[in-house]
Amino acid sequence: MSPKPTCQVIRPESTFEGKQGLNYFAGITAESVGSKGICMLLLTMPPGARARAHLHENHETAIYVLSGEVHSWYGERLEHLIVVKAGDLFYIPAGVPHLPANLGDVPASAVIARTDPNEQESVVVLPHLDGLVPA
Repeated sequence: MSPKPTCQVIRPESTFEGKQGLNYFAGITAESVGSKGICMLLLTMPPGARARAHLHENHETAIYVLSGEVHSWYGERLEHLIVVKAGDLFYIPAGVPHLPANLGDVPASAVIARTDPNEQESVVVLPHLDGLVPA
């Protein structure tokens, strides 16, 4: 018999590098608290930081930008661009290729929630798209 789930606090002090090429603060995941349907992390992108083009196969992503701004290219050929700023909420459907970058001169921080409790399990890196977005 497995232990009964209980409330837990995670203090995001340690970081890990995701397949996307960004460093995330440890957060709420299947690995950290045994979550079954959600992952929530903090991300700070320093000026000039850029992720690898990627998608999350079967999982939606919701982002709340705390500070700064991030340019996010998305679409099958990263043909669309949206700029998300502090106070904005940004939704990325499952299976949509995207590539975020901090083109500003201040760090950009965000809370990221996904319907993948394992966070990195459904990440698919798309290196053939990386060159479509200016460095």
